[in-house]
Amino acid sequence: MKNTVTTLQAMKTKGEKISMLTCYDYTTACLMEEAGINAILIGDSLGMTMMGYSDTLPVTVDDIIHHCASVSRGLKDTFLVADMPFMSYQTSVEDAVRNAGRLIKEGHAQAVKLEGGATVVEQIKAITKADIPVVAHIGLTPQSINAFGGFKVQGKNVERAIQILEDAKAVEAAGAFMVTLECVPEELATLISKELTIPTIGIGAGNGCDGQVLVYQDMLGMFSGFKPKFVKHFANIGEDMKNAFKAYDAEVKSQAFPAAEHNFAIDSEVMAEVEKHINTTEFTVNLDSDKVLA
Repeated sequence: MKNTVTTLQAMKTKGEKISMLTCYDYTTACLMEEAGINAILIGDSLGMTMMGYSDTLPVTVDDIIHHCASVSRGLKDTFLVADMPFMSYQTSVEDAVRNAGRLIKEGHAQAVKLEGGATVVEQIKAITKADIPVVAHIGLTPQSINAFGGFKVQGKNVERAIQILEDAKAVEAAGAFMVTLECVPEELATLISKELTIPTIGIGAGNGCDGQVLVYQDMLGMFSGFKPKFVKHFANIGEDMKNAFKAYDAEVKSQAFPAAEHNFAIDSEVMAEVEKHINTTEFTVNLDSDKVLA
């Protein structure tokens, strides 16, 4: 069944959990589609996972569109959400609507996600007024890493916990159809999930959320030196990939690959004529036309 805003809302109502993963390319999107993942996020995490930046801040709208369009070609039933990167919506409501529209029109996303609570309700209202579904993102918001002083759990004191709760209610009232809770204590995230009528998607926020999202390279163990507390390795694909690369390197150098079964044959008489031609013809090269002249 095709996942839509309506079906995801129905899953919360029925108490069914929603699965979401990040994705950045066509091949991986096809695999996630076949696996039955409910939703895919083209996260600005691609800045770190695909582009090698130390954080998400350098990512542009064009970057998101490029990866989102690629992923969309591999999907049929999976719901596709595109992140709005840093400074694509903070500058003005007009910029927010324009950039959200580009992600839908050029990236072929079905919804956009933006970080912030009460501070971005006007953007959420305007984007939803343009008939673009919005996923809000509160708690730890990576685009605010400089303000937070690093990647830290949010909502551990009374003041901050109440603020996150109020942010959740504010984005729901503004029209968001879903909200991501990142690095929020489990008890607080569970309370928020019960208070809201819209689905909550947790990342480091416990099992009381209506669904979960992870960066797919994290859950596949593709980063050997980095494993956040909230990440579980469902496979060790990173190690498998390294072993495969090493095996390829060794076989190329030993000439074990390519073997006979990987090669194409040519009739010996044809080769004899080619060799005869080489031995009896003088070749010159016309540098102006890049053509070989006999």
